[in-house]
Amino acid sequence: MDNVTGNRVLIFDTTLRDGEQAPGCSMALNEKLRVASALRDLKVDVIEAGFPAASPGDFDAVQTIAAEIRGPTICGLARCHAGDIERAWQAVRPAERPRIHVFIATSEIHRTYKLQMAKEEIIRRAVESVRLARSHCTDIEFSAEDASRTEPSFLAEVVSAVIEAGATTVNIPDTLGYTVPDEFSDLFQYLARHVKGIDKVVLSVHCHDDLGMAVANSLAAVRAGARQIECTINGIGERAGNCALEEVVMALRTRAGHFGVDCGVDSRRLYPTSRLVSSITGMHVPRNKAVVGENAFAHESGIHQDGMLKHASTYEIMRPEDVGISRSNLVLGKHSGRHAFRDRAQQLGFSLDEEELNRAFAEFKALADRKKELFDTDIEAIIMNTDAGASGPWTLEELHITAGTGKIAAGAVRLRHADGRVINEAAVGDGPIEASFKALERATGIAMELCNFEVRSVSMGEDAQGEVTVTVDYNGSSHRGHGISTDIVEAGAFAYLDVINRVCRQANATEQKQEAPAGVARA
Repeated sequence: MDNVTGNRVLIFDTTLRDGEQAPGCSMALNEKLRVASALRDLKVDVIEAGFPAASPGDFDAVQTIAAEIRGPTICGLARCHAGDIERAWQAVRPAERPRIHVFIATSEIHRTYKLQMAKEEIIRRAVESVRLARSHCTDIEFSAEDASRTEPSFLAEVVSAVIEAGATTVNIPDTLGYTVPDEFSDLFQYLARHVKGIDKVVLSVHCHDDLGMAVANSLAAVRAGARQIECTINGIGERAGNCALEEVVMALRTRAGHFGVDCGVDSRRLYPTSRLVSSITGMHVPRNKAVVGENAFAHESGIHQDGMLKHASTYEIMRPEDVGISRSNLVLGKHSGRHAFRDRAQQLGFSLDEEELNRAFAEFKALADRKKELFDTDIEAIIMNTDAGASGPWTLEELHITAGTGKIAAGAVRLRHADGRVINEAAVGDGPIEASFKALERATGIAMELCNFEVRSVSMGEDAQGEVTVTVDYNGSSHRGHGISTDIVEAGAFAYLDVINRVCRQANATEQKQEAPAGVARA
């Protein structure tokens, strides 16, 4: 199929919209802005920044990203409702390249049980919505939700109608992760034969991973003519997640001769972007995850190691440097200076301003006094942790724990608030973790229910840093926090305080909105 983008496949990243819908993956505004900046540096073509009509927070995030991020197209999602579309336009309007993305379900199951609409009403809504969106900007995407379970003839009728109405991109989603590659390829070829004007729009694909085939289905669609892939960093998203950006990008690049297409992503930014999203969401990347997992370029088998020593291509189809993974081992020590630290951070894919560098370097020096050897993973953890912890308002200045066999554990904390207050509190608990958590709750006045506590090693050796991720329930909502330290109890305290700070920031943002004059618009 001829297509308006030719041999170029556009990468549409929906980490901030579909990815954030995964349970526990919600992000604060400053975190969304950090991810959006990383996606810009990764050189994705489109950033779907959120669903502006979903909440005031989503609207603010999309509008802020649209105003501050230059380069990629900034997209806002909207249902086929006039109110949603107007809200989406107000949010993306400041963007250098704004896009409105409208959707409506088309499958018989959704028509019958969710929408309770006839086919004619679906088409009417779709056409009216595309036209309304087109009255605001020229870049309009239409998605037929649950397209892979829609009758092909009706899907072709809908797609024809929205193209005539002015859609410039048409997305064919596998919303439930139900289809398989050859079936999906057949659907795209069917549309190519039965939709008038299909060669004048960009065909897009959006696949979920319920049966583990999101990447395979997306690539099958590309072979059949799709020229935009909708995906997320680390494949995060609802249920089993979405097509993983890093996997589909490296598949296109590694098998360029097979697919005959390319994309504009800077693959050297894949690993640091993956680590950033993992750090912010608390969703750890499995060790055996393709492309960005810790084991992706590790070789333990003697036969494999022998082959690698003779020539890397014997057991590697990609170079770790191509995805931003460094081959170095021991990197810096306690006597290393700021310049060496900045250089190493840049080699690992991080760009730090002076304030970020100062915070990270101070933490590096403190860690170097406690740890004999520092590795790349230590540097990554320092940068992620200091950047994430800078937003307060509470800072942990001191933590003292008393515990032992047959003794009641006691924890004492000293916290400083951004307004200058210093709070000292203590508590007892069933072990040092519970004691420290209760002391933090008493100091801040915020009580939460711990649902999950995870620990993993960040680097190597007996003095390795440990990363703790906690999941808590607060007022019926799930929140995640993370912390890093060579002391697991301290890392746990950092993680718990991370959640407390998130709760405080959300409460402050809500109060500010309520105090704003009634006539002040958010747009």
